[in-house]
Order: sequence, then C-alpha cells, then structure tokens
Amino acid sequence: MSTLSGITTSSILVLGATGKTGRRVTGLLGAAARPASRSAATKFDWSDPGTWEPAVAGTTAVYVVPPENPSPLPGFVDVAVKAGVTRLVLLSMRGAPDDDPFESAIKNSGAEWTILRPTWFMQNFDEDMFAAPVQQGELAVPAGEGVHPFIDVVDIAEVAVTALTQPGHDGQTYDLSGPEALSFTEMLARISAVTGSPVRYVDVAPEEFAAALRGAGYPDEIADLVTMLLVRIRTGEEAHLSDGVKRVLGREPRTFADYLGSSKFA
Repeated sequence: MSTLSGITTSSILVLGATGKTGRRVTGLLGAAARPASRSAATKFDWSDPGTWEPAVAGTTAVYVVPPENPSPLPGFVDVAVKAGVTRLVLLSMRGAPDDDPFESAIKNSGAEWTILRPTWFMQNFDEDMFAAPVQQGELAVPAGEGVHPFIDVVDIAEVAVTALTQPGHDGQTYDLSGPEALSFTEMLARISAVTGSPVRYVDVAPEEFAAALRGAGYPDEIADLVTMLLVRIRTGEEAHLSDGVKRVLGREPRTFADYLGSSKFA
C-alpha cells in the first residue's frame, strides 16, 4: 500500500489533473496521486462546491491548480483543511504580488504551504495556445524581441512533487525558470530546425493580440492578462533567470533543446 517515501495510496489530491503540470505531477506520484478534474474518476469542479469534500476525503496534501478567479479558493481551502489536509502546494505565476489573492488563500490556510511561481511554459508551443499557430507556420504575439526563460513543465512537476512529499518546503515561495532567456524568434528558429518546417514570428500590437484572443473565445480578463504578460517580455521585465529549480532539485533546469527532444516536435 505504501509508495513514494511512505506516502500512502491516493493520499495526494492533484487538481487540474488533465492539464500540463497536473498530469505530470500525477505520473510522478504514481499510486500516491488522486487525480481530480471534471472528467476524472475523482470529480472536481471549482464551480460545484459539492465536489470538493468527496475529492479531498482521506487525503493529506493537495496540488492546487487555481481557478480562473480567486473567489472559490478560500472556501475550498477551508474544506480541505477541515478534512485533514496538512500540506498545500500552489501553482502560481512569476510576478504575482505578495498580496495575490490566490497565494493569500493558501498562506492563510493554517496548513503547511509552498508557492510555485514559474515562468511561461515551453509546452505552450506544442500543447497550448501557441501550438496551432506554430503548426500553421506563423506565430503572432506582442513580445517584440524581448527574451524570456521559458521553463519545461517537467521541472515544475518535479519541484511540486518534492514539495508535496518531502519536508523542508513549508513557507517557501519558489521562483522557477529555465536556464536561458530566449526570444520568440530564437525559439521558433530552433523549432523549425527540428521539424524542418519554417515558422515565422510576427510582432503585433498588444491591442491587436488581445482582440484576437477575445475573438477566439478567451474571457476579457484572461485576454488582458496574457497580453500584459507578453508585453512584460517585450519591455525586458521578464528576462531574468530564477534559481528555484536548482534550490529544490539540486540540478539545473532543462533547456529548450531538452524540451524539443521530448516534445511533439521530435
């Protein structure tokens, strides 16, 4: 019955278990994971509080992939802690303010907590919002020639699992990045070199990009947030490297070449 350093079967609830980080956290935890989502065997829906208590029952730790807005999170945290959860690991984002409502809900939970603040994901190029444009040969974003240290989500998952299962991470906020800051032009050139298919980068105005996201069905607040984050790359505010991966795992983060070698482009 026991697994991963004495952690018992299904004792760690993984929210967003079908997402980029959640499914990798689930895979690394093995039998210790209880994967939850609207489509998983363990049902979980932020908009349906009736799913929360059954999902957390019998678990001791939760990997929290937050909802789109912070309003449900304090209520869920209260349910989880009352059910016996003693450790929470939150997937946040680089640049989150110290009074961020998502992070505040975790910090004020009364449980042990760890905050992960990663940069943009490398997997966005083959699994998420950049994937279709890349496949079509042209990616248009308002990032100029700014550089950013994209991170491989495998590194995020390994850090999350360490924080969920090992002592020494309570009260820690880890800034996570890849080992090199690259421009979109550089990254698309590397993708093209692997696939043999050219991908053109087009720098567009922020308002044009935001309008395109809204046209694709993104809510206004998400369209505005994504645009703002890309503009921060454009202005150089997101070029710095972070050492969280090495602090937690004792090794350097995976490179963009490492990602390409294991991606859908390989």
